[in-house]
Amino acid sequence: MSLLTIGLSHRTAPVAMLERVSVSGEALVKLLHDVQQDVCVAEAMVVSTCNRVEVYAAVDRFHGAVTAISRLLGVHSGVPVEELQPHLYVHYEDQAVEHLFAMVCGLDSMVVGEGQILGQVRRALTLAQKQGTIGATLNELVQQALRVGKRAHADTDIDKAGASLVTAGLALAGDLAGRRALVVGAGSMSSLAATTLARAGVTDIVVANRTFERGVRLAASVGGRAVEFAAVPRELAAADIVISCTGGGRHVITPDIVPSGTFLLDLALPHDIDPAVREVPGVTLVDLETIQESGIGSREGDTVDSVRRLVAEELAAFLTAERAAKVTPTVVALRSKAATVVEAELGRLLMRMPQLDGKARDEVAQTVQRVVDKLLHEPTVRVKQLATSPGGDHYAEALRELFDLDPKMPEAVREVEL
Repeated sequence: MSLLTIGLSHRTAPVAMLERVSVSGEALVKLLHDVQQDVCVAEAMVVSTCNRVEVYAAVDRFHGAVTAISRLLGVHSGVPVEELQPHLYVHYEDQAVEHLFAMVCGLDSMVVGEGQILGQVRRALTLAQKQGTIGATLNELVQQALRVGKRAHADTDIDKAGASLVTAGLALAGDLAGRRALVVGAGSMSSLAATTLARAGVTDIVVANRTFERGVRLAASVGGRAVEFAAVPRELAAADIVISCTGGGRHVITPDIVPSGTFLLDLALPHDIDPAVREVPGVTLVDLETIQESGIGSREGDTVDSVRRLVAEELAAFLTAERAAKVTPTVVALRSKAATVVEAELGRLLMRMPQLDGKARDEVAQTVQRVVDKLLHEPTVRVKQLATSPGGDHYAEALRELFDLDPKMPEAVREVEL
């Protein structure tokens, strides 16, 4: 089983393309199942955020899986695969692991160091688990990646170095203190937006959400008030700052309801706010394209370098453990075969020498076992050591060929699981 990542992000595609490919809700679930049900794919997880859509898969055949997943991304997005392919990147095995580790640490985000990606990957894992499209290979990888992400935020200053899309966008709005804000939506990004506004000194925060109860909870957490979603046009008339992130897939704010002088921040893909609002006099619209073009989220320095070193360290440890684990069934199979041979030969010997008493029989058995153990010790230790190096699986393969081993035999599998 091999690891494969196929996707596109703000680094390889314009936001307009990401908007077309973005999947959520039932469409995301359907894509997840269609990928996992392909003959080349055993496990699948999809990470879909405002600046990336990535498929992680455990695959049996590399080329077949790449073709199938690329085609399915095209089918589910409605973007012809020929148009999609120039923007896709493919990471395989070690590179797939490194990419995921770097991503959860915020190194691959539009705003370097942002922490929202940890929650987004965790939700992707939970969805794949709930839908039954993930198994041991991907589950172990993603769980470890989340631990790496947590370590990066705990052991480095990446939280200080990195902003969020919210803070990056609001940096273009000027002084926020004493201004009035409308937050449209009540999901995780909207919650971050409301919290950021409150900390910045915004004194009047209004939350509008399709599910009124969720809006009430978010508004209460920041000392604001909630309104029904239908009240958005009315609340727009009095707002200085508007942040929208509903993920509804259509424009919820259009030019006809936006008053002059409003600052709007659209963090949704597909967009919540019609780009035509820019034609309204005095209106400023900041969206993902604006943030990307401003470069406000791009940061380099000692902190980012320290996180890169952390990722390299964690990657090396993960790959070493993974390679060592792959050779274990072969070693167990070798020892199981040796034990079977010892048992058979001792049986034949004792059949021919029935005069041996119990003490003599035990001594003979122990001597034979010691000989076998000593003969197997060096090659099994060496193959475990060699397995941790790149291409180390070839040594285990040679061992299987030389001794005609089947690491999938019930005895080997049972012993490894124990």
